[in-house]
Amino acid sequence: MPDPTNIEWIKIADHVNEIGFASNRIGVVKVKGKQICVGKFNEQVFAFAYKCPHAGGIMADGFIDALGNVMCPLHRYKFDLKNGRNVTGEGYYLKRWPVKQEADGVYVGMDAASGFWGLFK
Repeated sequence: MPDPTNIEWIKIADHVNEIGFASNRIGVVKVKGKQICVGKFNEQVFAFAYKCPHAGGIMADGFIDALGNVMCPLHRYKFDLKNGRNVTGEGYYLKRWPVKQEADGVYVGMDAASGFWGLFK
């Protein structure tokens, strides 16, 4: 688990409305040259992997259901946006990153020590 005191906060938008959420409540942003998904559920914002950990489906092409799970469009695997756990029982975890909304913008946190893709399983 990454050290929560060693998070680098990277600004992804000046305001949440600039993220460009599609009708499925998922948008795509670039952080350090990599695409990640940003989802909105009950006015809360979540950042998670662009590709499904099972077969690489593009998560931005899925949708967020009424319970706050994001569904992969390929095999319909669902992942809880709060913790990344696979709720349909296959045992996968969707990578995710913390998000904070401040007066001056929306930020995604990454572990400064381990690098972009090694954090928040």
